[in-house]
Amino acid sequence: MEEHDYLNSINLKTESNFPYLIMDATSKSSIPKPPGFHVMHWHEDFQLIYVISGNIYLKTLSHTHSIHKREAVFINKNVVHQLQGSHDCHYKSILFPEYLVEFYPGGPARKYVSALADNAQLTTYIFSGGNTWHHTVLGLLENLIDLENAPSSIYEYEVLVYLSRLWLEMIKNMELPVEDKKTEVAARMQKFLRCIEQHYSEDLSLDELAKSANVCKSECLRCFKLTMQTTPYKYLMEYRLQQAAFLLQNTDLTVGEIAERVGFHQMSHFGKCFKEKTGYSPKEYRKQK
Repeated sequence: MEEHDYLNSINLKTESNFPYLIMDATSKSSIPKPPGFHVMHWHEDFQLIYVISGNIYLKTLSHTHSIHKREAVFINKNVVHQLQGSHDCHYKSILFPEYLVEFYPGGPARKYVSALADNAQLTTYIFSGGNTWHHTVLGLLENLIDLENAPSSIYEYEVLVYLSRLWLEMIKNMELPVEDKKTEVAARMQKFLRCIEQHYSEDLSLDELAKSANVCKSECLRCFKLTMQTTPYKYLMEYRLQQAAFLLQNTDLTVGEIAERVGFHQMSHFGKCFKEKTGYSPKEYRKQK
């Protein structure tokens, strides 16, 4: 698939003083537009997704879930996942950092936020409307969507109130899974993906990647094949191209500078890989977007 078939969940408001973002998405597009190609990814923000029509399919390293019309799902921070939608899907994706529901640094609310956020076994949670408190959460999500469609003069304050009420319902009613050690494969994949995120612009070898999780090269290859049905090299290339697409869209760097910055040392190789992925040369992509 081409890059616009996917939703990249990077919070585009991370650097703002109110890093709360709602994306309006279908199977074909997203507003705001995602900044590149789809790969299995994670983020440090919480994510809430409300399905308006159709179905979405959420894949993590260990499970695949189907979320239907008028249902929602919570995705915890640092959970590696992928989203895909049915041809008729329409959904809202909400991203926000945990400190937005902590009230203030060092306050007593922190323990109620971390009870969910730091539970390694709580990766996702689906709200299906099967009980009263699910209906309350779904209603609060609809309130947030309505507010986004018609912002009030006190928009930010209303958002914070709705988010706090939503978190209150979750912490009061969710049966938290008993904490246990992550599976070895999932834990290793987190380390591999973090290593790629931090060192993708360098000459990252398979041996160096394997060492980031203290395993041998064959085990690194096995983990990628088992969880993502790809190789570390192919994932690294996808990640580099994703970053290149973002830089082409959002900076004035030359194509050569971008190629070097994302780890391609030969312009011809970069141009060939980029066109194979998008159908455009880097210059054409910049003009098209």
